[in-house]
Amino acid sequence: MRKPFIAGNWKMNKIATEAADLVSKLKENVGSFKDADILICPPYTSLLAAQEAIKDSVIELGAQNMHWEANGAFTGEVSAAMLKDIGVKFVIIGHSERRKYFSETNQQVNKKIKAAISADLLPIVCVGESLEQREQQKEKEVVEKQLREGFDSLSQADLEKVTVAYEPVWAIGTGKTATGEQADQMHSFIREWFKKNFSDQAAEKLRVLYGGSVKPTNIKELIAKENIDGALVGGASLKPLDFTEIIKNSSLG
Repeated sequence: MRKPFIAGNWKMNKIATEAADLVSKLKENVGSFKDADILICPPYTSLLAAQEAIKDSVIELGAQNMHWEANGAFTGEVSAAMLKDIGVKFVIIGHSERRKYFSETNQQVNKKIKAAISADLLPIVCVGESLEQREQQKEKEVVEKQLREGFDSLSQADLEKVTVAYEPVWAIGTGKTATGEQADQMHSFIREWFKKNFSDQAAEKLRVLYGGSVKPTNIKELIAKENIDGALVGGASLKPLDFTEIIKNSSLG
């Protein structure tokens, strides 16, 4: 059985002092919680404060993005080694907002996955369709292309270090949520793709998270589905009580 995984993506929120305060509250609530893996992904400037605050807890630290090059003339970018150096363990790659607002391509996602794995970071790779694409019944076509191009030339050993997050773009920050059935159908499609292109064993071990207006009130329905292994949480991860409830409600025990 795959252990539930709840990751909080803070996006562009919380300065360092606010991050430390949020994490201290979270640590009080779930700092020793063992029934789900817990991750927070603050903005770059708050990573060190968060890293200090999560000491002596089960909470892990992640970043929201990185560049695929190890170093060089890339003003404003951060490398995998820089993240690793300050205690970051996970990194979100290919989030829909990176794709939409910063024109990130599947090919760039592919390079970032490889760079993260080479630096011993664990990538959380995001895929998902827009409302227009779903209304045109192209959601599987879109996600299949993201997977095919994003995971090009990766090995089965590489895949063991990866988490996938399915985020229906139409359900992010809109208050809309895919139903448990809609989400599980796509999660099943994603797992089947990995079975066909990697192996049954790799696909069964792979954790696939749902990301799209996750709340304390819907996490139980989502996590009960066979192919949903947790959540990539946005706005609710900025509220210690809400995020705590999501984490506790994700327990399969």
